[in-house]
Amino acid sequence: MRGTRETIVIALGGNAIVPSGHRGTIAEEFEITRRSMLGVARLVQHGYRVVLTHGNGPIVGNILLRNELAREVVPPMPLGICDADSAGEIGYMIQQCLFNMLHKLGMAREVVTVMTQVLVSRDDPAFRHPTKPIGPFYNAAEAQQRAEEEGWEIVEDAGRGYRRVVPSPIPLDVIEWRTVARLLEANIITIAVGGGGNPVIRLPGGWLEGVEAVIDKDRASVVLANRIGADRMVILTGVPVVYRSYGMPEQEPLHLLTATEAERLLAAGEFPPGSMGPKIEAALRFIFAGGKEVVITSVEQVDRAFRHDVGTHIVPDGRSG
Repeated sequence: MRGTRETIVIALGGNAIVPSGHRGTIAEEFEITRRSMLGVARLVQHGYRVVLTHGNGPIVGNILLRNELAREVVPPMPLGICDADSAGEIGYMIQQCLFNMLHKLGMAREVVTVMTQVLVSRDDPAFRHPTKPIGPFYNAAEAQQRAEEEGWEIVEDAGRGYRRVVPSPIPLDVIEWRTVARLLEANIITIAVGGGGNPVIRLPGGWLEGVEAVIDKDRASVVLANRIGADRMVILTGVPVVYRSYGMPEQEPLHLLTATEAERLLAAGEFPPGSMGPKIEAALRFIFAGGKEVVITSVEQVDRAFRHDVGTHIVPDGRSG
């Protein structure tokens, strides 16, 4: 594979930086990020041009919690600023750890982070029906106070307390996609759409304005991948392969799926909306727009992804791998 000029977009989940059960200290985050970047560095070594995207999972939650705890001392920042903070923090860790890993492998390569704005429609139905829980839990009295003072939508969350919910609109475009494309042409590894990107709407006259919302990272990654003409995508998750009947005694690993097969299993309810469903939907959007392949696997297995040893490979109809 050495010498290939294929472009891969690698979508890294936020939980890959702060997995469940960890405290989320900076030392832990750096150590996990260092381990996560070995496989990515191997793909660069094989000659792929790489764009990294990432979620912001627990990290933006911690920022929102700090907002809450310090609200009487420091003015709370709006969600868009918190998203940008998390994208900067995670981008910095990935950028440094990947640079160092490449250096260790004998490759002098530049890695940059692009703060990315993602265009959404002000008419997206999600703004009328916010569903994405964010931030800390509140008791009933605190929830009512926040709703009155801030104008937030707040819902009861599975018996654990009350949380703010915000819209999750469909990403339409990545404002800085041309910048990412130019960086790729210059052979610079790029980190973009951190946390799904910062959602913005376009005002009359062409101005951009941030909105209080969150964007699904995999959906935003597909928009970017299609814009820059990426050949392949890797969606990293908590399992090395996608399963049919996941968690059941009869669960079955799915190593190779055509787009039609994946679409049929999605429609049959094999991939729940709260877990694997959005990743399969994102994969299908990429394939139907002309992508060659999507691999879904764990961060530990990414360097083996294109040897077909591991992972789930979703390919256009008519391909066998």
